[in-house]
Amino acid sequence: MSQAFVAMGSNMNDPMQQLSVAYGSLVRYACITPTAASHVYLSSPMGPQDQPDFYNAVVAVRTSLEPQQLLETLLLTERSMGRQRTRHWGERCIDLDLLFYDDRQINTDSLVLPHPRAHQRLFVLDPLIELLGERYIFQGKGLLQSLRAQCTGQTIRVLCDFPA
Repeated sequence: MSQAFVAMGSNMNDPMQQLSVAYGSLVRYACITPTAASHVYLSSPMGPQDQPDFYNAVVAVRTSLEPQQLLETLLLTERSMGRQRTRHWGERCIDLDLLFYDDRQINTDSLVLPHPRAHQRLFVLDPLIELLGERYIFQGKGLLQSLRAQCTGQTIRVLCDFPA
């Protein structure tokens, strides 16, 4: 079994419920076992500002799926929940991003690991720090606490426990 970290985000259609439904969809797979979940964080959008704030969390999972299979499962979950990609970094009912898969580095047309922009996003770093600690080294980028310090101008706050 491998360990992976999945970022979850939503800012439409009752975002807390969307996170809960996405989590429930993932745990139904026998090959995916959640081991930890961060709190839910509220953050300003990274893209267009004419949209609601995002609810974000990170879930750690153990899985027997290979990275590409896990990504396809995440995308299937998004589609089954009604995810539509209408504009870049725009509003969405659910967003599931594969952040890490063990210590694997992958760079294909469909999958880049570690996630190429996770180290620049406070809404990913804060939940990761909660789960892994500030001294965890983000592969190829540095300590999580150092990366967090570089995310100036981003606003985030803990909202509540994860609705698992």
